[in-house]
Amino acid sequence: MSRVVSLLLGAALLCGHGVFCRRVVSGQKVCFADLKHPCYKMAYFHELSSRVSFQEARLACESEGGALLSLENEAEQKLIESMLQNLTKPGTGISDGDFWIGLWRNGEGQTSGACPDLYQWSDGSSSQYRNWYTDEPSCGSEKCVVMYHQPTANPGLGGPYLYQWNDDRCNMKHNYICKYEPEINPTSPVEKTYFTNQPGDTHQNVVVTEAGIIPNLIYVVIPTIPLLLLILVAFGTCCFQMLHKSKGRTKTSPNQSTLWISKSTRKESGMEV
Repeated sequence: MSRVVSLLLGAALLCGHGVFCRRVVSGQKVCFADLKHPCYKMAYFHELSSRVSFQEARLACESEGGALLSLENEAEQKLIESMLQNLTKPGTGISDGDFWIGLWRNGEGQTSGACPDLYQWSDGSSSQYRNWYTDEPSCGSEKCVVMYHQPTANPGLGGPYLYQWNDDRCNMKHNYICKYEPEINPTSPVEKTYFTNQPGDTHQNVVVTEAGIIPNLIYVVIPTIPLLLLILVAFGTCCFQMLHKSKGRTKTSPNQSTLWISKSTRKESGMEV
């Protein structure tokens, strides 16, 4: 089960072709129940300051037993595109942001025609499938690869900056996509099975593993702690003041006379008989 990244990060609605839909949250691992497809995780960060470098993204995927995304063929590329397309549905709050994939090259500043052949997959895949944007890779100091995800950008010479690949400097900050081996028995606390039509498949089961209710409650409770403390302090102060005032009051017994009687003998002048 994948852990949920940042803070909340953004929800997306992922729908397959036809009437079948499934809801996928950024930072969630999506698995196919037929065991023929790997699991994937889209790690999208709305805040630019939360995005990571290529090496940080690689370590994040590997720490969870996966690897940065490698793509074996066009069918897998289209599958990833369908997930990213639904990250940009109107009203979801998702905006531009490229995604690191696992393609990179080692070496310094190659600009010759052999440069494109130097790229390799970080998970050891031998796939020769490529989906470069026009005039890419540019090589030079740009040695790590992103999948374009800029739905609001004006199209370039190669069309919209969506889903094609571009080489970039490895220390740049981007989102990333992880890839995992198929899970036979997903271990998440909450499992939801959906149906979708993906390229080359028919109504296959998809298991979306979610973090369950407890982690979600944590995100709700933690931000309210300062407010709860403030309420508690105000309530305690009010009680203390009321108690202090009640001690200062004196109560008069109903059996005690409030009249003052002088003990001295008063001489009264009167008429003598």
